Amino acid sequence: MTNLIIAWILLPFILGFIVYLLPKFNKYLAFFGSLTSLAFSLKVFSDNDSFSLQLLDNFAVSLTVDNLSSYFILTNALVSIAVIIYCWQKEKNSFFYGQILFLHGSLNSAFITTDFISLYVALEIVGIVAFLLIAYPRTDKSIWVAFRYLFVSSIVLLFYLAGAVLVYKANHSFSFEGLINAPAEALVLIVLGLFVKGGVFLSGLWLPLTHSEAQTPVSALLSGIVVKASVLPLIRCANLSEDIDFIIRVFAVATAFLGVFYALFEKDIKRMFAFSTISQMGFILASPSVGGFYALTHGLAKCTLFLCAGNLPTRNLDELKNKPINTNLWIFLSLASLSAIGFPFFSSFEAKALTYENLLPWQVIPMNIIAVGTGIYFIQLILLPYQKNVQEKSHSYLELAVTILIVGILGANIIYFSAYSFINILKALITFAISCLFYAFIFRKNTIQIPRILEKFDHLVGFMTIISVLLYGILLTINSPLL
Repeated sequence: MTNLIIAWILLPFILGFIVYLLPKFNKYLAFFGSLTSLAFSLKVFSDNDSFSLQLLDNFAVSLTVDNLSSYFILTNALVSIAVIIYCWQKEKNSFFYGQILFLHGSLNSAFITTDFISLYVALEIVGIVAFLLIAYPRTDKSIWVAFRYLFVSSIVLLFYLAGAVLVYKANHSFSFEGLINAPAEALVLIVLGLFVKGGVFLSGLWLPLTHSEAQTPVSALLSGIVVKASVLPLIRCANLSEDIDFIIRVFAVATAFLGVFYALFEKDIKRMFAFSTISQMGFILASPSVGGFYALTHGLAKCTLFLCAGNLPTRNLDELKNKPINTNLWIFLSLASLSAIGFPFFSSFEAKALTYENLLPWQVIPMNIIAVGTGIYFIQLILLPYQKNVQEKSHSYLELAVTILIVGILGANIIYFSAYSFINILKALITFAISCLFYAFIFRKNTIQIPRILEKFDHLVGFMTIISVLLYGILLTINSPLL
């Protein structure tokens, strides 16, 4: 098993270099690299076992492959496959497919590492490759957005690295478990870094501009899987102690509220999806012990939504409400929207039911309110007018790509089929009905727009300071032994 894991980790990077030597096979090599991750994740699921690998003693590298990581690896595989198929007939060069492979490999590494220094290396590679993909069009705006992303990513990882050093100083090891015995400053710095990279609460306000202005396949990758590179480590850290778990849950609820609030008043469809991603990061972290399943369903649905959005005649929701779209495109948008809402018969319904079962009592009411808000802004997509034979700027491989994602969403129903109880189905239908009523009588003719001042570059670093103060304040409030 050790040799298999090492070979699987190295394969995307090796293929990424081969792409430059054999440019005619670039898309085939990228597809093969993603397909191996799909096979690997399914093997882990079928074995239902965990495997740990320790290299270089306590200095690095600690790897763990288990059911939790397999959810993220599977998401990475399916999202990458869909994006590659989507780009099949587009004029993407070897550089693009090479970066897809490097991103795929570094994400896989981030998902199985359980030591802070290896995770730092993986997150740095993810950030650099994401920067190159965002800047790929080479326009002034794409380059500015890419450098903005790179700056935020690099700054926050410096804080993270300082926290990792404190963990090593306290334990002579970079292992995640060392966070329990490390000083509070280590926890604050590491969690701050992961919060920013994962788009959590105010520190995630870099995300809407970045995800909405990137090219369609890159947006799908960013929202579908890239932001989850730091979410899985947060889940693993939350499982270490009740104090860390409580902190993660508090910020999860705040994140979900923030994302829903902005998404409700957003008129740009790609920005709405980006704010929805922030909100869904809150759902994933609200019940850390079961967040892997939710991450899978969210990644597939959000990738579908961004791929479809790139083929709409306009990004303006008000214009879309008065202009019919192609029927096939509407079907995929509606299915992905129902999945994001957590409608019965989609695996996201099971994921939400599992999340609700593992919430703490104080989380139940706010998370149910947030679920209603999620339904409100996705219902407007389901109600968009549609018509056959409407010419959109779509291409033949779009339908194949999103079909794979939808099949993945429906197929994942086997994971927690016991969620289909009468009470859970009734609750989901009532939530959907309440969302419909709120949309029809309150939000349908909404003209309010939230100012984007908080998203300005000048404020992004300041939010890091606010989050670090809040983290330390919560530790003081709960009298954590980490202090």
